[in-house]
Amino acid sequence: MNVLIAGGSGFLGQALTKSFLADGHEVFILTRGARVMNGAHAVQWDSETTNGWGHLVNEVDVVMHLAGKSLSSWPWTASMKRAFHDSRILPGLALAQSIQNATRRPGIFIQQSGINYYGLRGDLADESTPPADDFLARLAVKWEAVTKSVEELCVRRLVIRSAVVLGGGGGLLSLMALPVRLFIGGPFGSGRQAMPWIHIHDWVGGVRHLIETENAQGAYNLIAPTPTSNAEFNRTLAEVIHRPYWFPTPAFLLRTLLGEMSVLILEGRFSKPKRLTESGYRFQFPGLREALADLLG
Repeated sequence: MNVLIAGGSGFLGQALTKSFLADGHEVFILTRGARVMNGAHAVQWDSETTNGWGHLVNEVDVVMHLAGKSLSSWPWTASMKRAFHDSRILPGLALAQSIQNATRRPGIFIQQSGINYYGLRGDLADESTPPADDFLARLAVKWEAVTKSVEELCVRRLVIRSAVVLGGGGGLLSLMALPVRLFIGGPFGSGRQAMPWIHIHDWVGGVRHLIETENAQGAYNLIAPTPTSNAEFNRTLAEVIHRPYWFPTPAFLLRTLLGEMSVLILEGRFSKPKRLTESGYRFQFPGLREALADLLG
C-alpha cells in the first residue's frame, strides 16, 4: 500500500509513518522542509497548491490530511487564529484538487479533525451530535468541509475527530505533566470539565483499523472510551509519577495568563467513540491509569 501524508512530519504523522513502514508500506510525506523518518519519502510542497507533487496522487492508495498548526500555540491573537485556519484549510483545498485532477484516484482519504467539533459544554456527545458554534467548533467544521468534495469522486472518506493524543517523545503529555513534576499539580479551575484523551497506540490502531475496515466511512471519534474529568486526569497523573496532588489552579488566573486559549483546559465536553467501537475496534488502553503507566511509569 502506498500512503501520502500531509502533516506527516508532526507527532501524529510520525507515529503513523512508523506503523506503515513496519508493515512494509510505502510512505510519502508532503513537507515544507522538515526532516522525515528514515524509510519514508520526503516530497516538497508549498501547502497551498499541487505544484510539483500532484502527480503522486495517481500512485497512492491512501491520502491523509493531518496538516494544521497546533492549537497549543500561544497567544491566540487574530493573526494566530488566521494561521490555525489557513494551515488547515489551504492544504485541504490542495489535496482535494489533486484528487480531482488525478487519472487514478486513491481509494481512501483521511481527514483529521478534533473532538472540539461538538463544543465545550453539553451532554455526552457521539458522532451524531451536531456541531457547536464556538471558535474551535467552527474551525473543525470548516476543516472537515474543505475535503468533502472527494466523496463525489467515489473516494472512501474518513473523518477522524481526535482527542488529545498521549504519547512519549512528542505531543502534549510532557507539557501537561510538567506542573505535576514540579510539585504544583492539581485540577484546573473546578476540575469537573472533560479531559478528552487517547493513547497514541490506540490513535494509530484506530486509524489503521478504519483503513482496513472496508465499510467504514464518515466521522469517527478517536477518544478513549472512559470519560475523564480534568481533576481525574491530573490526580491519576500525579499518582503514576509519584507526586502530590495539590489545590486547584484558579480559573481566573488561567484566563488572565492564557486569554482565550484557556478554554482548552478550563472547558470541555464529554464524548465517546461510539462508531469506532461499533466497527469492532478494541482499545489497547481503555483506561487512563494503564495508559499513563505505559507512557510514564
